[in-house]
Amino acid sequence: MDDKAQIQEAIKSQGEIVRKLKSEKANKEQIDEEVAKLLELKARLGGDDGKHQFVLKTPKGTRDYNPKQMAIREKVFNTIVSCFKRHGAETIDTPVFELKETLTGKYGEDSKLIYDLKDQGGELLSLRYDLTVPFARYLAMNKITNIKRYHIAKVYRRDNPAMTRGRYREFYQCDFDIAGQYDAMIPDAECLKIVYEILSELELGDFCIKVNDRRILDGMFAVCGVPDDKFRTICSTVDKLDKMPWEEVKREMVNEKGLSEEAADQIGEYVSMKGGMDLAEKLLQDPKMCQSKQACAGLSDIKLLFSYLQLFQVTDKVVFDLSLARGLDYYTGVIYEAVLSQADVAPAANEAPNGTSVEESVSVGSVAGGGRYDGLVGMFDPKGRKVPCVGVSIGIERIFSIMEQKAEASAERVRTTEVQVMVASAQKNLLEEKLRLISELWNAGIKAEVMYKKNPKLLSQLQHCEESGIPLVAILGEQELKDGVVKLRVVATREEVDISRADLISEIKKRTSEA
Repeated sequence: MDDKAQIQEAIKSQGEIVRKLKSEKANKEQIDEEVAKLLELKARLGGDDGKHQFVLKTPKGTRDYNPKQMAIREKVFNTIVSCFKRHGAETIDTPVFELKETLTGKYGEDSKLIYDLKDQGGELLSLRYDLTVPFARYLAMNKITNIKRYHIAKVYRRDNPAMTRGRYREFYQCDFDIAGQYDAMIPDAECLKIVYEILSELELGDFCIKVNDRRILDGMFAVCGVPDDKFRTICSTVDKLDKMPWEEVKREMVNEKGLSEEAADQIGEYVSMKGGMDLAEKLLQDPKMCQSKQACAGLSDIKLLFSYLQLFQVTDKVVFDLSLARGLDYYTGVIYEAVLSQADVAPAANEAPNGTSVEESVSVGSVAGGGRYDGLVGMFDPKGRKVPCVGVSIGIERIFSIMEQKAEASAERVRTTEVQVMVASAQKNLLEEKLRLISELWNAGIKAEVMYKKNPKLLSQLQHCEESGIPLVAILGEQELKDGVVKLRVVATREEVDISRADLISEIKKRTSEA
């Protein structure tokens, strides 16, 4: 009884927390988190009969997908996979969890976001954080020295989710990687071409692909006076420039990371630079930058990369941006990130602090990223043999968020099935004939559907077709059966034509292939 009283008291105080947050118009994630705690307390209290009540919610940072959302996802996946295949990639799969030691120490400051699993059978395991490290482990384990592969699978991050911006704890990644010893920048240019093709084909709006090189960053840090042991941590801070103004980034470098103000200011001058091949040429003549062999090697490769990108006709969307850092530790050369900027379907986060919406073009954030990681496979190989790799990961969840918003905004109906024809009847007692006909259609590979009723009304069958977007109806009646024909109705125009039973399959295939 005391327990019950304590839970009731906890429910009361938790309810007050939720009401206070709502009245203060706190952010949605915070309110949702406190509401979830309230629901869990109520579930512990149980119903009137004292039985435990289930809390019906998905875990924090995850979501369900309804048929309409899944139809949009499938369309996006098909576009991406067909692009990967067009570029000659084969596919692999790896376990959803890895040995903990496989993942540890590969992600820099992001390592704290790895989900560890409880030891259930003598092995310390963690859920995969991305698809790149498992890929490197796969290459080393199977002694593979060259492969062009894509991998689409779920990954897990113990992150603070921001669902409205397409940021989750469980989400899909779509990776394309080229492993092998090849001439400089050819595979790297192809990865950028792939990003360009996918983002153009999905029609998400305007985008920009930022390019930089880890060697240029490291060289820049060296000539600006950053101590060697601070390279990675300063790199992680520079990586925040797309989310924070320079003043805040500088403050973090100086106050939290212990960098001198002079070094921070010198970095600030470089990271504000953007351009193309011309900027790479200019920096090769820069008196400071040319002191670093590393930076010069990176700048020469950027020049070469841009020459290939011109041949691939993608330079209109690619910019050499010295502020691009990408925080992951395993990058060794070229790095890139694709950013969408559009106002028409910008997520809810694009509101100014005073509640008014932001009119100008708004950055939705990164929708693809990648780079060269020549040392990762060697970390797993017993003899330290390196396999040069370059790859790109498509940020699929952000793309889904935008596609879903576009579908909501447009009046266009999203089809959730691919049914080509409905087998219907105009009179009663024709169920057996309908089942006989639909079986013929299924056997011929035609996507067909029939109502699970003995005697449905013709009108309700036709309405189902209109609501579901089914283009054709094959109507059976007493007279049609006698004449050996089927009445084929086009749902959109309501035009009807008698087709002989022998020609029905070829007629349906012809009409649906034209659609």
